[in-house]
Amino acid sequence: MAVAFAAENTLGKLSKWLRILGFDTISDSGDHGLEFFRSAPPGRVLLTRTRSVKKQIRSDRLLFIQSNDYRQQLIEVIRNLEIRFEDVRPFTRCVDCNQIIECVEKRLIRGKVPDYVYDSHEEFQRCSRCGKVFWPGSHASRVMERIRQLFDSEQQTVDENVQ
Repeated sequence: MAVAFAAENTLGKLSKWLRILGFDTISDSGDHGLEFFRSAPPGRVLLTRTRSVKKQIRSDRLLFIQSNDYRQQLIEVIRNLEIRFEDVRPFTRCVDCNQIIECVEKRLIRGKVPDYVYDSHEEFQRCSRCGKVFWPGSHASRVMERIRQLFDSEQQTVDENVQ
């Protein structure tokens, strides 16, 4: 499922996690509010926590986020859009600027990562927009475990509702 999002600036952690999951997620970088949502590219799901936005933008693409906690916000998005584990593409987007990240030859990132990282890893990716370099560090396995738990807890909730 190819879902793209436009999230207001109060949903920064949610935006970051949607990018970690591989979803195209643009964020309002300021206090543009309604203007940001009105100018969002067509087809994006609009994410807000602001009641005035909810009242003023009538769209079947608008998803009002209830929770303050980003983990619960993720669950809200997953449930409302019926996103499945198979729909996610973890670690394919820059968490900062949303660009798709690309594999890069190790020799090209020398001096751009700590020496220990350079010496202990063979695979690197880089954002072509901001230049941020990514590698499969120990955090990657922890993040994947969180993602699995996120979808396992969602499946448990579905199973409980069916019974």
